[in-house]
Amino acid sequence: MDTEVRAMTMSLHGNGNLSLVPLQEFVLEGFQGGLQTQALLFALFLALYMVAVLGNLTMIMVITLDARLHSPMYFLLKNLSFLDLCYSTVIYPKALANFLSSSKAISFGGCATQFFFFSMMGTTEAFLLAVMAYDRFLAICSPLHYTITMCPSACARLVLGCYSGGFLNSTLQTSLTFSLPFYSSNHINHFFCDLPPLLRLSCADTALNELVMFCICGLIIVGTILGVLVSYAYITVTILRMSSGAGRHKLFSTCGSHMTAVSLFYGTVFVMYAQPGAVESMQQGKVVSVFYTLVIPMLNPFIYSLQNKEVKEALRRLGCKHTDK
Repeated sequence: MDTEVRAMTMSLHGNGNLSLVPLQEFVLEGFQGGLQTQALLFALFLALYMVAVLGNLTMIMVITLDARLHSPMYFLLKNLSFLDLCYSTVIYPKALANFLSSSKAISFGGCATQFFFFSMMGTTEAFLLAVMAYDRFLAICSPLHYTITMCPSACARLVLGCYSGGFLNSTLQTSLTFSLPFYSSNHINHFFCDLPPLLRLSCADTALNELVMFCICGLIIVGTILGVLVSYAYITVTILRMSSGAGRHKLFSTCGSHMTAVSLFYGTVFVMYAQPGAVESMQQGKVVSVFYTLVIPMLNPFIYSLQNKEVKEALRRLGCKHTDK
């Protein structure tokens, strides 16, 4: 039986009353277009996804293998690469398969699982970017206490806190969303299970869900952005007081890569989740979603490697060792 017909199936009770049968699966509509358009999108998304996977795996491998990069900054950067890798992998294997599939179906449980991990990774990354700014603040503004404050155990606790915050937010958002009744249409106007298009499918009033999304996502975004801005305000003042022009240039270069990544991530997430009425523009939302779930994870390894002399030297050393073998 067709999924749309099955979604609308009614069961007849002995008293003549009709009851709706809950949805067992969703259909991810993805992007509009014929076979040629779908094939082109498949090729484009596959190329971007492969670059994102290879770039982030390379960053993780280089930081792990090179002892000179075993510092708090690179420990956090390795976790960022891991999050970006997971972030894209939660979404794009299924999206790529749907480009070549006629059904484009995803089970109710599969949709909930995808949404949970997507939300968890995204929230964790927001917290981690703020922690990375705090790390730079300590390294530049309080260098004498840096090694004690950012000891391995402290770094581990900070990263664990980021994941815990992501887990709590994701658990709340997933439980609220998938406890809603879904009886009518099962066609999600998106290429993955995201909150705004799911809310549009519910048969119940979603005002509470939208308010929770706006408040929590807004609080997380505003809170972490404030942490970043305060950290970089102190960093800027400290750098400008330095007498060495070469030192200022090096520090601005190091911080510039992180500020670029922060601007790209928070800008797109704010457009999608932290403004009233964001759930109304699904076509725009698809494009924005591609940017922050695939383009940014693909760009981050290049942003941090091309502007970072230590990473480039580590890549060169790793390449030389491989060539010598």
